[in-house]
Amino acid sequence: MALEYDLLVVGGGINGAGIARDAAGRGLRVILCEQHDLAQHTSSASTKLIHGGLRYLEYYEFKLVRKALQEREVLLRAAPHIIWPLRFVMPHDANQRPAWMIRAGLLMYDYLAKREILPASHGLNLREHAAGKPLKGGYRKGFVYSDGWVDDARLVSLNALDAHERGARILTRTRCVSARRDGDRWHAVLESEADGRTQVIEVRACAIVNAAGPWAARFAEAVPGAKKSYGLRLIKGSHIVVKRLFDHPYAYIFQNPDKRIIFAIPYQDDFTLIGTTDLEYHGDAGKVEISAEEVAYLCQMANRYFTRQISAQDVVWTYSGVRPLLDDSSENASAVTRDYLLELDDAGAPMLNVWGGKITTYRKLAEEAMAMLSPGLGVQTQSWTAGAPLPGGDLQQAGELVGRYDFDGFLRDFRARHPWLPDALAKRYARSYGARAERLLAGAQDLAALGEELAPGLFEAEARYLADTEWARGADDILWRRSKLGLYCGPQHVARLEVWLAQHAQAGAHGNTQGTHA
Repeated sequence: MALEYDLLVVGGGINGAGIARDAAGRGLRVILCEQHDLAQHTSSASTKLIHGGLRYLEYYEFKLVRKALQEREVLLRAAPHIIWPLRFVMPHDANQRPAWMIRAGLLMYDYLAKREILPASHGLNLREHAAGKPLKGGYRKGFVYSDGWVDDARLVSLNALDAHERGARILTRTRCVSARRDGDRWHAVLESEADGRTQVIEVRACAIVNAAGPWAARFAEAVPGAKKSYGLRLIKGSHIVVKRLFDHPYAYIFQNPDKRIIFAIPYQDDFTLIGTTDLEYHGDAGKVEISAEEVAYLCQMANRYFTRQISAQDVVWTYSGVRPLLDDSSENASAVTRDYLLELDDAGAPMLNVWGGKITTYRKLAEEAMAMLSPGLGVQTQSWTAGAPLPGGDLQQAGELVGRYDFDGFLRDFRARHPWLPDALAKRYARSYGARAERLLAGAQDLAALGEELAPGLFEAEARYLADTEWARGADDILWRRSKLGLYCGPQHVARLEVWLAQHAQAGAHGNTQGTHA
């Protein structure tokens, strides 16, 4: 017997999770299916920035930049635990863009949208500023401006969690194998694999959202009679992580001779993140890896600026992803638009295709998607997400001494309430879970109460929380998406965690634990 829903969302990246959250918050019966883990592909492979896209001004993408800049502070308020302000330093290279052009671009960047949290840009004397010390001596002048940092994979998880808590059903490792119109409804078949067995779920839904990211075009083509007027260009972006190259809290944006830019960003306290590349990609979107040439390119570009030189031997981790960008016929991969387009096929039961997009504008995309779908679904509820915190984001609820957006105050209060937690662990819990860190601790009074340390910094209490509450099923789900503890782990830790997760899942199947997402 088919399950009845108002909306089926195909794809568990940031756009799919954002749309599911928005729809559930309007009272719709929502089901989301994702063929792998949440944020397993594009949405965990970004440069992890909430930004307007300073370089897009060169391509006259003023509408996109303004929209993204407006969203920066909305998101900073929604999730101050996983999104926070970051200041970027741009050393001036006299052989690249002239200083007046950069200053003019930064002034436009400052004034395209209202700012209340983020400070304005200004010039720097790198001979006197802390950000100048790690740089080669030839860089004397620079500029500084503001954007935001985000834990991208956790942003997806929190949107899915909020959707679930508002009534949505979230199915990971579940693929939509077919969908067809059946009168005024969609009939879809979902398949999931568990313990070597295939489970089939039949769904009837009033509307479908195709938010399959790199697979969106393929999904649309497989639906009989579906409208597909646009195409995607898959652009591969790769990043490298090295041991920390500088000790201050600023990030860098570097201009390169090929007119590309790269970022060098403080990462997980002990590392520096460097990226990204932009290359046309024609392979399997699920199997994307950095090439030796990309590693060499990122090292070379960093070495143009930093005194400390790096090579492939210094790289401790890499990640790559495919950005499904709207095909605008640009010859240069870097110039392909990061804007999105929503295509509604309402010839019968509605289907909405999501083409393109970027992580900064996901909430606005979801809002616009619901505005298009609402008439056909009979929904009259107004948009609501702009002022609503994501799970853990309302820090004021976690302590009387802090404000809603005051993370530093929240962290002080959290440490005072749990003095037995090591400082680094307390900070990570506060950053990852915000006001919901107390749920993870579940009344623990000492470190022993958190259970066995399954991997460096990962105790059973956190693994249990992530498995029961945030759909984590494999070691990579926890070590690389729900956290970045994989940077500190060896193969033995991965193996131990896999065993623990299998035992935990088996215990849950026998009724010894309570899963929240069955």
